[in-house]
Amino acid sequence: MNTLNRQRSFFENCILQFDAALKTVAHSAVAIRPNPAQSALPALTPSEKRVSAQCMRVNHAGEIAAQGLYQGQAWSAHDPAIREKMQEAALEEVDHLAWCETRLIELESHTSYLALFWYMGSFMMGAIAGWAGDKWSLGFVAETEHQVMRHLNSHLDCVAVVDTRSREIIEKMYEDESRHATHALTAGAATLPKPIPTLMRFMAKVMTTTARWI
Repeated sequence: MNTLNRQRSFFENCILQFDAALKTVAHSAVAIRPNPAQSALPALTPSEKRVSAQCMRVNHAGEIAAQGLYQGQAWSAHDPAIREKMQEAALEEVDHLAWCETRLIELESHTSYLALFWYMGSFMMGAIAGWAGDKWSLGFVAETEHQVMRHLNSHLDCVAVVDTRSREIIEKMYEDESRHATHALTAGAATLPKPIPTLMRFMAKVMTTTARWI
């Protein structure tokens, strides 16, 4: 490949990443799969409604971050096959964005106002993980998904039993995240050094605590 083609490929990739970022933070996500929330709209108390909205806002912020993470990893992946897997996972998680946003509208609430911050921070972490090598990038995915699954489980403990629509979305998201983690492990994910998962948990705590309110 000559220099001109390499430059064209680099700039085309940058344009694609900018387009993905714009679509993500502009709340223009359109789900490909049907919304798993098939139950009738439940009658919630103000307290139940507030808790559901907080959980779904955190989930939506987490999916914004997931888009940034996957796109950053795809951008810096060494193996084209790994890049394709990252892009496929990002595409599937667009559904999560759309589902969470729809539920927040139903709950008469809002998404996190810090969407751009969550995306850019995660994109940079994903790009660094990709540059470190594909096995480390996959390890980062596996650890991230396991931490997300724990968060989703905690939300099922918080959301009222009668709020079946929120619970149906959370349960489907859990199923998808579990599959992504399994795919990363079977693709050759490396086990991350202990300080990294600890740092990831700290950063996730900052995001979830902030997004719950802002």
